[in-house]
Amino acid sequence: MSADLHLLGVVEAAEAVASGDVTAEALARAALDRLSTLGPRFNAVVAIEEERALEGARAVDAARARGAPLGPLAGVPMAHKDLYYRAGRPNAGGSIIRADFVPQETSVALERLDAAGALDLGRLHLAEFALSPTGYNVHLGHGRNPWSLDHCSGGSSSGSGAAVSGRLVAASLGSDTGGSIRHPAAMCGITGLKPTHGLVPMAGAMPLSPTLDTLGPLARSARDAARILSVIGGADARDGSTLAAPKRNYEDALTGDLDGVTIAVPAGYYRDAATPDILDLMDESIAALRSAGARIIETRVDDMALVNAMMQLVMGVEAAALHRRWLQERPQDYGAQVRARILPGLAYPATRYAEALMLRAKIAQEWLAAAMGAADMVHIPTLAVPVPTIAETTEGEPADVAAAIGKVTHCTRGINYLGLPSLSLPCGLAENSLPAAFQLVGRPFGEAVLLRAGDAYQRVSDHHRRMPPGC
Repeated sequence: MSADLHLLGVVEAAEAVASGDVTAEALARAALDRLSTLGPRFNAVVAIEEERALEGARAVDAARARGAPLGPLAGVPMAHKDLYYRAGRPNAGGSIIRADFVPQETSVALERLDAAGALDLGRLHLAEFALSPTGYNVHLGHGRNPWSLDHCSGGSSSGSGAAVSGRLVAASLGSDTGGSIRHPAAMCGITGLKPTHGLVPMAGAMPLSPTLDTLGPLARSARDAARILSVIGGADARDGSTLAAPKRNYEDALTGDLDGVTIAVPAGYYRDAATPDILDLMDESIAALRSAGARIIETRVDDMALVNAMMQLVMGVEAAALHRRWLQERPQDYGAQVRARILPGLAYPATRYAEALMLRAKIAQEWLAAAMGAADMVHIPTLAVPVPTIAETTEGEPADVAAAIGKVTHCTRGINYLGLPSLSLPCGLAENSLPAAFQLVGRPFGEAVLLRAGDAYQRVSDHHRRMPPGC
C-alpha cells in the first residue's frame, strides 16, 4: 500500500489512519516527496514545511497509539493557498509587496483544520494578490496544469488546483472572489466548493474584496469536500459576516440518490457561450444526474450584464480601498495585469458602490426566480470553453487576451455577487483532452443538497478519479 499512498483522498486517508492501516507519518512523507519532486514541475509550491508536517503526523500517530480520539481529518496531508495566515510564518499573498509580511494571527480555517488533525505541509502558489482567473503571476511565474504544462491551471488558487489534481496532497483550501476555487477545480479535473458568502470565516486570510470573498476546499470528491466543510464551516466571532452560518456535518446529507431533488438547467446566457464539445459533456452530466434520481427542468437566463457589472464594481472598489496606499507608493511592484484590474476601483463614485450593495439582495432574488424557479439548484458550465493555453491568456493583442480571460470567468463571477454556493465537478475531457466541468449553484446555505448531488453524480461517474498523465 505504501507505493499508492498518494492515491488516498481525504476520507480514505483519515479512515486508513484511524484503522491503523497506515501511519500519518507515512502519508506525510509520501506527500512531502511528491510536493518536492512534482511541485516544481507544476509551479505549485511556494514553501514546503517538512518539520511542521512530520511533527504533526507523529502527534497523530502517538494519539492513536494511546487510544485517544482522533479528529475527522487526522493524518490527512494538505497544503494551502498562500493567503491563509499562520502566526509567525511568512505570507506574501503571491506578491513582492508583502514578501516580508509575517502575520501575528492564524486563520480560523487553519485553526479548525489543526484541531481536526489535518497536516499542513506548506504554502501553495497563487496569482498575485489573488487576482487572476488563469493562474498568472508575473513574480512567481504562471501556474501550470498537470494535464498539460502549456495550459492554464486556473486561478487564483492555482497551486491548490495543481497540487490536488497531481495527487501531491489529498486536499487544499483555496479562496473564491469571482471563481478562484472553481476555475482551478474545473481546469485541473477536481472538485471545488465555493460556499455561501459568510459560511466559512475569513478571519486570518488575506482579503481581496471582503463582501465577495469566500474560502473553501479543493478536493478529489464531493465527499472529501463535505468532510472538510464540516470542519471549517460555521460562525466565529472574529468574522461578523458568519453570524448566520450553520454548523453541521455535511456527510450526513450524502445519501447516494437524488430522489426528490430538482435541478434547473437554464437556457440562454450560460449554455449559449459553451462550445459544442462542452455542451455535449454538460448534457452527459445532466443525463447522469437524472439516472441518479434527479428531476430536470428547463429555465432561462438571457442576460447577466447587470450582475457582472455590479460584481466588477464591488470588487474594484474594495480591492482599490485595500491597495490604495501601495498603488500610490509602490505601483511598479505590481504586475501590469493586476494593477490594471485594481486601478479603476479608485474612480467609481461612492454612490455607485453603495447602490451595488443595496441592490444585491433584490438582484439575487430575481436571478434565483429566473434561473432556479422552484428547483433545488441550477446546473451550468463552470468553464464554457476548453482550458486555454497560457499563451492565449498572456500574449498578443490586449483585446484578444482580455477576451480569452473573459471566457474563463463568463459562468463564475456573477455567482459571487449573488452570494450563492457553487460546487464544481469534473465531467470528462474536452476536445483538447483537458478536463471540463459543470457547477451546481444552490440557494444560500444550500451546500448540503449540492454536496448530495455531487456525491450522487460521482457514484455513477469516474471523472473525479482520473489522474493527469505522468502523475
